Amino acid sequence: MKFAFVFPGQGSQSVGMMAAYGESAVIRACFAEASEALGQDLWQMVAEGPAEQLALTVNTQPLMLTAGVAVYREWLAKGGAKPALVAGHSLGEYSALVAAEALDFQEAVKLVRLRAQAMQEAVPAGEGAMAALLGLDEAEAAAACEEAAQGQVVSAANLNSPGQIVIAGAAAAVERAIAAAKARGAKRGVLLPVSAPFHCALMKPAAERLAERLATLEIKVPTIAVLNNVDVAIETDPARIKDALVRQAYSPVRWIESVRAMAQQGCTHVFECGPGKVLAGMTKRIEGSLLGGALADAAGVESTLELTRAA
Repeated sequence: MKFAFVFPGQGSQSVGMMAAYGESAVIRACFAEASEALGQDLWQMVAEGPAEQLALTVNTQPLMLTAGVAVYREWLAKGGAKPALVAGHSLGEYSALVAAEALDFQEAVKLVRLRAQAMQEAVPAGEGAMAALLGLDEAEAAAACEEAAQGQVVSAANLNSPGQIVIAGAAAAVERAIAAAKARGAKRGVLLPVSAPFHCALMKPAAERLAERLATLEIKVPTIAVLNNVDVAIETDPARIKDALVRQAYSPVRWIESVRAMAQQGCTHVFECGPGKVLAGMTKRIEGSLLGGALADAAGVESTLELTRAA
């Protein structure tokens, strides 16, 4: 069996999500390490909430990074084999780089906090928006955005699965794009409860701040192949990895192509590593030949261990 691990990003967070893994000393230690790096008690936040605090981008990004890494460490502690390939959806790519030993965990936690702050500050509250277009293909979504732009920014942000494309940009342009998409046959256009328009050109100021920080950090050659979002490519050169992370901030997450690339790389199974099952559901819709599941709780970790050991 050749398997990949994929790490979830923003949107999979929920109060109490780590309770599903039981009392794990490994997971608690990982959260303690991240909390020390930030000077903030992440475990209390994730255990007790409130949900509004978890939903703040500056909290969500370090929390989800820590959750993904914690579950990966739990997997290894239980004797799980290293995957042949790792990837992450948007923010999840940072978890993947930590798992591949390319990026120091404590540095990663501080880096994604800065990334979150930079993204939040790039566009004043209320001026940007994101929306999910359901039942429309990529070409039609792009055409709807082009028609709706009228001198403003609106473009595809997340190419999640066939028939599910998220767009981002100026709030008024996103509203126009929803109407244009419906006119082109979209079943629904749903505004998302996000605090900034991620993965579009409005994030270029955030990308510049991210580039400045990355220039000061050491990224090593990954010990596991990391498939990136922005180019759907596996990079080993640290400078190219940094460049891809910078461009990722204002470019679409090419998740459909990424999952198909995993199959082309010879992976037979893809497992989601972290709370939630969003990516596991997408995998099934994107590439029917891929098997897998989610390490979304203690039972998921155990069943995946059994499956990989039996192969």
